Amino acid sequence: MNRSRIILSMLLVSGLLVASCSKSGKKPNVKKSSKTGQAYNNKKNGGFEVKKYKEQQTGPGLVLIEGGTFTMGNTEQNVTFEQDNIPRRVTIASFYMDETEVANVHYREYVYWLSLVFGQSNPEVVQAAVPDTTVWRRELAFNEPLVENYYRHPAYNFYPVVGVNWKQANEYCIWRTDRVNEEILAKKGYIKKNPNQQGQENFNTDSYYAGLYEPQTKKQPKSYAPGQKNRKVMREDGITLPAYRLPTEAEWEYAAIGLIGNAAGENVSDRKMYPWNGHSARNPKRGKQQGDIVANFKRGRGDYMGVAGKLNDNAAPTAEIYSYPPNDYGLYNMAGNVNEWVLDLYRPLSFQDAEDFNTFRGNKYEVVKKDADGAMSKDSVGRLVKELDNKRYSNPNVMDHLDSLSMYNEKNTLISNSSRVYKGGSWRDLMYWLSPGTRRFMDETESSDDLGFRCAMVRVGSPKGKGAKVKSKR
Repeated sequence: MNRSRIILSMLLVSGLLVASCSKSGKKPNVKKSSKTGQAYNNKKNGGFEVKKYKEQQTGPGLVLIEGGTFTMGNTEQNVTFEQDNIPRRVTIASFYMDETEVANVHYREYVYWLSLVFGQSNPEVVQAAVPDTTVWRRELAFNEPLVENYYRHPAYNFYPVVGVNWKQANEYCIWRTDRVNEEILAKKGYIKKNPNQQGQENFNTDSYYAGLYEPQTKKQPKSYAPGQKNRKVMREDGITLPAYRLPTEAEWEYAAIGLIGNAAGENVSDRKMYPWNGHSARNPKRGKQQGDIVANFKRGRGDYMGVAGKLNDNAAPTAEIYSYPPNDYGLYNMAGNVNEWVLDLYRPLSFQDAEDFNTFRGNKYEVVKKDADGAMSKDSVGRLVKELDNKRYSNPNVMDHLDSLSMYNEKNTLISNSSRVYKGGSWRDLMYWLSPGTRRFMDETESSDDLGFRCAMVRVGSPKGKGAKVKSKR
C-alpha cells in the first residue's frame, strides 16, 4: 500500500515538473543575434531587420479559437447508416472563426465594391458574385416574397446570406482579406485609400507585397539598409493579417462543439452532442428564458416555429445572426439557422487515412507564376497569377491522395472533385443534423436557401493570447 502511494506521488511530482518545465524559459533577444553576436537593425551591420512582434491582432468579426485535441466524428446515432464520420482523435491548431454567419448586408457590401471596381471593365465578375435568390422557390410554396426581398430588403440586413455557392464564398474571403489589410495599412498611414480603384489596379495584399500595386503613401517605415532612408512595407513587418478563408471541416466541428471548461487537464473523455450542453434543444437555465428553444431548426413535419403567441424559435425561415445563446467560444448559430460551407472536399472514407493534426482534404500546391526573367504578373482582377507547383511535386494536386476515385466516377454517384462538405443543420433540418459530427455535401457550384457560410483565419505564433482587436461595426 505504501509502495503504491510512493509511486503515485512520484508520478504526480514528475507530471508537475514536466508541466512547469514546458512553460519555463527566457525571452529571445530581438536586438542582436544570439548566434553571431551582430546587432539587428544596424546600418553598420548591413541593415538586417528584426521587428518586435507581440501577437496577432484579432481581425474584424473574428473570435480566437484556442486549439487542442478532441474526438472528431459522430456523437449522435448514425441514422443515415452512411458511416462517413467515424469518431477519431485529432488535434487542431489555434485559429480564428467568425462570431456569426456572413449576413446579407456584409455580402451586399462585397457586391457593391465589385460593381464600383469592375462594373464597367469586367461586369462578368460582378454577375458571378451575385447570390441566386431563386433558391427560395418551391413549386408548391408561395415563396416569391423571399425571392424579391430576402437579400435586398433592410429588414433582412443581418440575416445570413443564402444562395451562395462554395466558389462564391471563397471569393468573398479573398476580397475580405484585401479590404481588411488595406484598412490596416491606411490607418497606420502607410497607404492612402483610393475610392476610385478600377479593374486590376485595385489593392490586393499579395500584389502589394510583390510590388505590382503602387498606392499613394503617407509615410514609409525606416530603412536600416546602407544608403537608404525609407522602404516599402514588407510582409516581415507583421502589419497585415493572414488570409480570411473558409474553415476546414475539422476546425468548424471543433469550434462548434466548444469544449472549453468541459475537460480537466488531459482528460478529454467528455463529448457533447450539440454546441450547447445537454441533449435537449431547450434552455435549462432558470429565468425568463428557461425552456426556450436555443437554435433555429424544424421540430417536425410542418413545424418551423411553433404556435402563435408562443413561438418556440421565433424564426421562419432564418433568424438574425446574433439570435440564440452563443456556444462556449462565443460563436452564434453553430447549430441551426443555416448550414455552412467548409473548405474540405467530400469523401465518405476520408477518416481512414486522415492526418491526426489539422486534418483536411482538398490541397493543391501552388506557386506564383514567373516568366523567364523571374517577373510576376497579375490577372484581370488584380491578383498574382499562380500555377501548380509541378517543379517540386510530381502531383501537386493532392485532393485524391490515398483515394481511389474510380469508385466515385461511376454514373450512380454524385461524389466528385467538386463535392464540398457543409455542416451545422438549418431551419429546414430536423434536430439530428444540428450535431457538429454530422456531415453532408453538395457540388461547389450549387446553392440553396438553407446554406450560408462564415470565415476563418489561421493563428500565427503562440496558440493563445488576447491580441489587439481591429475594431469593426456590425
